[in-house]
Amino acid sequence: MHDPSSHPAVRLAEEPDDALVIEKSRHEPEWFSMIFDRYFTAIHRYVAARLGPSAADDVAAETFLAAFDQRDRYDLTRSEARAWLYGIATNLIGRHRRGELRLYRALSRSAARDDVESHADRVADRVTAEQLSPRLARGLRSLSPGDRDALLLVACAGLSYTEVAFALKIPTGTVGSRVNRARAKLRKTLGV
Repeated sequence: MHDPSSHPAVRLAEEPDDALVIEKSRHEPEWFSMIFDRYFTAIHRYVAARLGPSAADDVAAETFLAAFDQRDRYDLTRSEARAWLYGIATNLIGRHRRGELRLYRALSRSAARDDVESHADRVADRVTAEQLSPRLARGLRSLSPGDRDALLLVACAGLSYTEVAFALKIPTGTVGSRVNRARAKLRKTLGV
């Protein structure tokens, strides 16, 4: 049995890759449950980091509903659906952007812990809605939506720049620019 929370999705040798599962689900919808089992925990964790735990259940579920509805358009040359699912989740988060910004605003005013690590690249690894320091929340709130999406897909979801480019439908070089710009701005905000 595979652990759906592992990263990347772990499959037993006899389990088909994501593309084959999605292809089969086009005619036999029950196959799509395999994609849900493989990725729900990771997508839920990412959404919770972006919007907080209260919205995570709904948005993660919406992600898989949208993926199921769009499975006929999935690029079957891509054996892993992870970046595709994170792209859908990020788009849905965009619809909830006001909630994300409210969360960051509230956390930036809170008297929560303020023990931010000194290296900005490690800061993002600790980003969760429940662990944000006020300064980090303020810094994330100040980023443009595109920069924030790129940074958090790299930091929270662990996607490569190539995967982020696929998820956001932008060039890989743009991902690098956005992530570098976001990190620089966070370093400045955090004083590191």
